[in-house]
Amino acid sequence: MSTFAPIAALLLLLAGAVWLAVVGWNLHGDVPMSGHGYAAMALGIIFSLIIGCGLMALLYYSHRHGYDEPPERETKDRSE
Repeated sequence: MSTFAPIAALLLLLAGAVWLAVVGWNLHGDVPMSGHGYAAMALGIIFSLIIGCGLMALLYYSHRHGYDEPPERETKDRSE
């Protein structure tokens, strides 16, 4: 039951964002967009996805290889 509230809140935020996107798209539906506009929008979406996926891959790579661990100081024993 404790995980239901955050998930419900996030789903509610997602539904609100989708609703605002649909309303905004329909309010300005009469504005014509050229082929250059669609090409720019597609390239922006594609490059945003590539950058996002690449950064997430780097995040997982650095975590699995121990680059995110705090630094440790190597000390020699004085008894040696």
